[in-house]
Amino acid sequence: MTDKNINWDASSFFERLASKNKLAKTEEFRFCRVSGLEGFEEAIQHLQSTANFIAVSDISQGYTELNTTPHTRRVKTVFFAMRHALDDMQARQECMDTMRELFRQFMSVLIQEKTRVEEEHIYLDPRISFQEIDKYFLSGCACAFFQIATDVYTDLRYNEEEWEL
Repeated sequence: MTDKNINWDASSFFERLASKNKLAKTEEFRFCRVSGLEGFEEAIQHLQSTANFIAVSDISQGYTELNTTPHTRRVKTVFFAMRHALDDMQARQECMDTMRELFRQFMSVLIQEKTRVEEEHIYLDPRISFQEIDKYFLSGCACAFFQIATDVYTDLRYNEEEWEL
């Protein structure tokens, strides 16, 4: 079983969720793709057309495990951000509550997606933590993120044709 194209497109998946979720639409979340935390911060500072964001990082952390069933793990990060009035801790708390609820709703669909991608031999780690970003990260903006790890079988059999002898 060697398929170098086995991959789960987290960006497309969450873009689809953002476009179909009633809470995301009501709160006017805008979807974007970013490159890491720096790209996320830059997107928030440069996009004045909306106050709320869902962003998926196109950078994937990962590793390959060398064992009797070698696999490769990729980790994708999904960011949430909601602008609020500066120094208004009540508004910040309301934003956090909204983002927690949005996370819960996204996870209710991810459970179904997990079953679907397992049929393609892509395994989502069931432990997905939601982390709030410190209030000093970006003034007037409540931010949080979660990460999803996927594992795929990796064929590490030696292939003589790939090497010069």
